[in-house]
Amino acid sequence: MLDRRSFLAAGGAAAALAALGLPEEALAANGLQLSQPTPFSFDALVAQAKALAGKPYAAPAPLAPEVLDRIDYDAHGKIKFDPANALFRDGPGAFPVTFFHLGRFFQTPVRMNVLENTDGDAFSREVLYSPSYFSMPPDSPARSLPPGAGFAGFRLQESRLGDQGKLDWQKNDWVAFLGASYFRAIGELYQYGLSARGIALDVAVPDRPEEFPNFTRFYFETPAANNTTSMTVYALLEGPSVTGVFKFVMQRTRAVIMDIDARVFVRKDVARLGLVPLTSMYWYSETIKPTAIDWRPEVHDSDGLAIWNGAGERIWRPLNNPSQTRASAFADTKPRGFGLLQRDRAFDHYQDGVNYEKRPSLWIEPLGDWGEGSVQLIEIPTDDEIHDNIVAFWVPKADAKAGASYSLQYRLHWTDQEPFPSPLARCVATRIGRGGQPGQPRPQGVRKFMVEFIGQPLTTVPFGVKPEVVLTAARGKFSYVFAEAVPNGVPGHWRAQFDFTPEGNEPIDMRMYLKNGDQTLTETWLYQYQPG
Repeated sequence: MLDRRSFLAAGGAAAALAALGLPEEALAANGLQLSQPTPFSFDALVAQAKALAGKPYAAPAPLAPEVLDRIDYDAHGKIKFDPANALFRDGPGAFPVTFFHLGRFFQTPVRMNVLENTDGDAFSREVLYSPSYFSMPPDSPARSLPPGAGFAGFRLQESRLGDQGKLDWQKNDWVAFLGASYFRAIGELYQYGLSARGIALDVAVPDRPEEFPNFTRFYFETPAANNTTSMTVYALLEGPSVTGVFKFVMQRTRAVIMDIDARVFVRKDVARLGLVPLTSMYWYSETIKPTAIDWRPEVHDSDGLAIWNGAGERIWRPLNNPSQTRASAFADTKPRGFGLLQRDRAFDHYQDGVNYEKRPSLWIEPLGDWGEGSVQLIEIPTDDEIHDNIVAFWVPKADAKAGASYSLQYRLHWTDQEPFPSPLARCVATRIGRGGQPGQPRPQGVRKFMVEFIGQPLTTVPFGVKPEVVLTAARGKFSYVFAEAVPNGVPGHWRAQFDFTPEGNEPIDMRMYLKNGDQTLTETWLYQYQPG
């Protein structure tokens, strides 16, 4: 790793850059200064991460915390990267790269590097931080940071060629990496929402704090001049318990598609190793809403976990905002995919100008055999929309002991709907209220469930026939069970109704689907109900 004290002056950097195939005038045009070239390869980066995992973790020295603490939310918002300084501002490729500034909430410096090939050999050059890349007030505390401080993260701007709906690339981005190993992308509806992560460690493990390793270095592959749809970025992950390397091939088409090659090395035992983690927010929906908690009907970035398991079963698990942290595990072998989805796309269901109805769904498509393990869902209590309280990830069956390693390939689909829609009718709403019959005394502790499905198989139900509701629960008793067409005139829109009398006070898992004879009509609805 280069010591920044060895960086060349701007003139020397420009000369070396020209030797790598990027013209000197391109460097001058965007104002970026780069370090000396260093040989690079993906295999060498993987070997470095593996070697680091065999050594005790050395936390990076704090960088001027007395300065960074002064760059609070307001001060950080006034620091804007000048798009005139964007990497690849004039090409090659379509997508300029801009950078986030460090601040109180993002204090770990992240090194940004440019890759270029010369005669078949790859080299990396670090983008040297300078406050001149940013517009900021004259009295901004950021001006007091030491030379070469580094960046907090980066964004991929929309196409400078104007081929993505003719969006102004200087004002619109489609991918953002910022904080620990978090990253986000917009979906087909041009809206950010939930996040992905490189890894999740010990989420909701009693007596063990969650660990947040950092992407500490990024490497941007210089795109070919005729590449107008994708960017390739490499990342080094470092933390007390793991190291890793990630290769991201990110495509901007109607949606955002990311092919990821992840190599993870365990430095210390991990109780819950969460691979390909997704992080979202669910406050409340039509399912349960405390009286007058907020003026909006629903507030969430995602409303359910969808799973397509190795046996071919399609599962929908509506999200909860529990009274205490809950962990659910769905054992599987060779999963076909899973994701946190935003199925409810009606503005009237949110009534909010922040566009919750446009938040992307994120689907994980395994590439290759992931073996045995489980999709795990963590639900954390929240009383506001500012907290991400939902985490979903894949946990291998074998314990994550020091010295273990993982090689995982997968594809992320940031989309409007599931990229591989089920032929079965899908669940679109779960509603819970008091049990019993209208006009009669309501029995204590009994809950009524109304679960809605919509889809083509339900249009095939013969006139006068009602689908059978197939219900099971770990404990408790069902009553008043039947299905009926939702009286809104929409073909194939049915709902299952039932009352449920729970036993005990612990959470109860329920399972339900609709069928007609031997024909399964809907995906499987799973729900975790908390009595009381």
